[in-house]
Amino acid sequence: MPKRKGRPVVHTATVLALLAGSAYFTYELRKDEQAKVPAAQTVTDNALQNSGKATGKETWERLNDPARSVLRDGKGAIIATFTDGARTATLKGPSRTFTEPANTSTKVVTDDWVRLMSEPWTKGAQNQQWFKDWFKQFYGSQEDDIFAIAFQYVQGVPVKKDSAGVPYAGDAVFGPYKADGVDRLEQNDFYDYLGIPYTFRSGTTMSPRQERYRALDCSGFMRMVWGYRSRYPLMASDTLGDGLPRSANGMARSKVGVDIIKLQGPSPWYTRPKNTDTLQPGDLLFFKMDHRTADHIDHVALYLGLDTEGHKVFISSRKEQNGPTIGDAGGVSRIDGNGFYAQLFRSAKRL
Repeated sequence: MPKRKGRPVVHTATVLALLAGSAYFTYELRKDEQAKVPAAQTVTDNALQNSGKATGKETWERLNDPARSVLRDGKGAIIATFTDGARTATLKGPSRTFTEPANTSTKVVTDDWVRLMSEPWTKGAQNQQWFKDWFKQFYGSQEDDIFAIAFQYVQGVPVKKDSAGVPYAGDAVFGPYKADGVDRLEQNDFYDYLGIPYTFRSGTTMSPRQERYRALDCSGFMRMVWGYRSRYPLMASDTLGDGLPRSANGMARSKVGVDIIKLQGPSPWYTRPKNTDTLQPGDLLFFKMDHRTADHIDHVALYLGLDTEGHKVFISSRKEQNGPTIGDAGGVSRIDGNGFYAQLFRSAKRL
């Protein structure tokens, strides 16, 4: 596994020249990283009258915004959430701590376990046999979930190999440097990281590029976690096949999953959502970050929930850190407050 490359020293004047067209979004916003978090806005659900009350037994309940079913324990606490049209399920389980001390003081302590169901959820699915079998297998299981898999690619984690000796997990880089020695090459998918050809369900075979071995860009990271590792269907590109598209823009505009926060406002920058209360751990977050990409969405991340300081945080693969991180390089991983990523957050999807 190649060592993570350090960033070259670049004079301030050079950086400003490179970012002249979008200085406000790439410089001024980063000065505001520690801005005060805005007050939370309330989301109202049309719930049952006994919602959240102790009943002494497990109960199912329907909620809105988005349409979903929740399972409550005998004390009235939600222990599982299933969203109509999505395969993502959030289950309560043993508390875990996710950290990345080399790059940030951010710490996520969570009892949420995010898993993929074998089928999209529909109202009343708790009575179907496929779900009963799935729930029996995974509720209370400590088998690697989406969060555990995602953190198997941050800096310094050990390499994991399959039976053929192919490393499928371990420290990932974002991508090699471009000729300018400053920016990094994008379009680094999971098969580049693996170093092996991959044939998609559409029949299209994609071959890895040697110089991009062990590299995952932002969408490649999500495709590794959700697709190659967790078996969510993958498209070969944004247009070939069916499943999760190749790019952040393709994912954001795709019909897969459920749009939890829809893209709104005039292009090319769109508008920041006024309310993020509908987000659930495991959601995909989308950002508009670069004026050079016209109306395309530029970045995708995995929402983790609240950190120990109460901020809404995510993990993503980014150029500044050169790989997957919850770190602070290039902007802290928060979507609340008025920091860099918070200002550029645009939409969210639940697979």
